[in-house]
Amino acid sequence: MSRSSERRPIVVGVETDPARQSALAWAADEAARRRVPLRPVRAEGVPTRGQRRPEVPPSWAGWNEELHRSGKQVLAEAVDFVADRHPEVEVDAVLAEGDPVWVLGEESRTATAVVLGSQHLSRAQEVFGSAAVALPLMARAHCPVVVVPEAEHATGEPGFYVVGVDGSEHSTAALDLAFEEASLRGAQVRALYVWEPGPLRIFDEYGVQQQSRRLLSETVAGRHARYPDVDLRHELAVGHPVQALTDASADALGLVVGTRGHGGFTGMLLGSVSQGVLHYARCPVLVVPPTRT
Repeated sequence: MSRSSERRPIVVGVETDPARQSALAWAADEAARRRVPLRPVRAEGVPTRGQRRPEVPPSWAGWNEELHRSGKQVLAEAVDFVADRHPEVEVDAVLAEGDPVWVLGEESRTATAVVLGSQHLSRAQEVFGSAAVALPLMARAHCPVVVVPEAEHATGEPGFYVVGVDGSEHSTAALDLAFEEASLRGAQVRALYVWEPGPLRIFDEYGVQQQSRRLLSETVAGRHARYPDVDLRHELAVGHPVQALTDASADALGLVVGTRGHGGFTGMLLGSVSQGVLHYARCPVLVVPPTRT
């Protein structure tokens, strides 16, 4: 994301359940902070047996008409919700036909960010839930993807963002977004480098930690010139990356990670770390994709 976003909208996938509005609220607040439009999107895929209602005619035309009717109603409620929360925000609702991953992936080409909700479903349920959209969308998105938990989340004071740093270009992009978000909110940035020891004990553990601290300092250097208002803290943690990042972000405003990284997260791609924190983090997760053309 960038402040010079040329008014690229914040896109938010709209849920059918009116009680689940955390993602919509987060997206509306973000659009207001950035002074960009908000685009609620409802993607209607092919009707399935589970979508059928007794009053719906057993024909394609009947299925299609019912889906469009309910989709328009959901979007109208979303527009009203945003108008009450931020009347100054320009809203451009979209009802689209197609697979939600494809629809939101195409919307990401001209978006500042794409926002989704999360129920923190069990592993048996993930394939049917928001993660079934979030994970493939993260792989194809052209802008950051934000996954907002539905459960109420308490944040610490002062507010802060946690960002995973591993020395790769992808974690550098995540660090840029963390600073940008922190500046918008008057918050801190806590840059976390996670060192995961291998199965064999490393004899020069002190030397490895010093090297890790040096890499972390080099990665975060220079950003105070762009964001002098942001207080930066950088920390080294030893352990599993997913566990360390989710623990550090327990009461954060957000956790920012890149995809397809390497380096400090020994033995695992940052892409798999981003998937892990998506399942376990209790704060909004902001996933920064590789630069796309």
